[in-house]
Amino acid sequence: MNNLKPKFYTSVDQISQETWNILGCCDNIYYTPEFLRAFELANDDIDFNYIVIFKNNTPVAFANTQIVTIGVETITKNIKTNSFLNKMINALFRRNPIRVMFCGNVFLSGEYGTFLKAGEDKILTFRALSKAVYDLMKSTPKLHAVFVKDFENESLYITKLLEDFAFTPMHVEPNMIIHLRRDWISIDDFKSDLKSKYRVKSNKADTQSQDLEIKSFDEGDILNYQSKLQQLYENTIANANFNAQVLNLNTYKYLKSYYGDRFIVRGYFHEGELIGFLTAMINGENFDAHFIGLNYELNKQYAIYPRILNDYVRLGIKYGCKQINLGRTASEIKSTLGAVPEQLTCYIRHKRGYMNKILKPFARSVKIKTYRQHRPFKNEKEASAAS
Repeated sequence: MNNLKPKFYTSVDQISQETWNILGCCDNIYYTPEFLRAFELANDDIDFNYIVIFKNNTPVAFANTQIVTIGVETITKNIKTNSFLNKMINALFRRNPIRVMFCGNVFLSGEYGTFLKAGEDKILTFRALSKAVYDLMKSTPKLHAVFVKDFENESLYITKLLEDFAFTPMHVEPNMIIHLRRDWISIDDFKSDLKSKYRVKSNKADTQSQDLEIKSFDEGDILNYQSKLQQLYENTIANANFNAQVLNLNTYKYLKSYYGDRFIVRGYFHEGELIGFLTAMINGENFDAHFIGLNYELNKQYAIYPRILNDYVRLGIKYGCKQINLGRTASEIKSTLGAVPEQLTCYIRHKRGYMNKILKPFARSVKIKTYRQHRPFKNEKEASAAS
């Protein structure tokens, strides 16, 4: 690895355009400097760092990190694990919040934290990247832990190299993915392939929400409704099992400016009041759900959340995408629309070696919540799944 050397940056703008061009990572929106810059500009309470691995002065790998501050109860309150270990972790950290470095975008669910240039030796390159993350951890003051996220199963033969640096693998809730068929030209085609009870459920959501006014937001709308969007979003994350950091939705202003129609924000109005919204990114042939927000007091009456899920299907079909990534959480209701789990593995370690020994059994004992995996399409059988 002597010819593989890291360089560290504290702003995406410190990385030259030539570096991005040589890496060849910008076909994926989540590795573009514009996408990363949007989060950096809008979230000044987060410390951003970027790593580029150079091989004989040629860039061959990239990683992005963010340092956030988390209360330990945020981590332990909704994680199923050994009760003794849970109490021990709470007791150890209750006096001080935890500073955690996330390798990978803390606001995205998926494998968007590390990138290896095509044609390079994946094992050697990822080992150099792992060592760079380790070195960044060691040089960062007042840091407690590092969380490297979210790797799909086919990447694990590479990412297990993190264990050489005392990281412990742990499973997290899966992404829920709808694979779209080419013969679905409209949502009616999609619904026609659903079993009767699921089609009825989907139609009911559309009927209950038919009085809502739906508006596609431009950059001006995002600015005009920013405080309400923030409020609805924070309503939603307050109900989530786990949320490491609150996103400043000013981020959306930049994303809309950079990506135009590829970044979608839709508002749901009742009698002129914004009561829900969805956001999504078209990333190549993938349609990725981002954050949503809703008024829970009106959710049951107007089926805001089920309508949002239906609209993700509508939009994915409209834009000719191959799959819809609905993200984590609410796995069972997402499976009623045909979403299937994509398993993800993360790696965690404490900065201090002796504390890492305590953390390892905690990470290994984490149990992922189980749910019923529905099989809503005709000729499919329903099954149980672990999320």
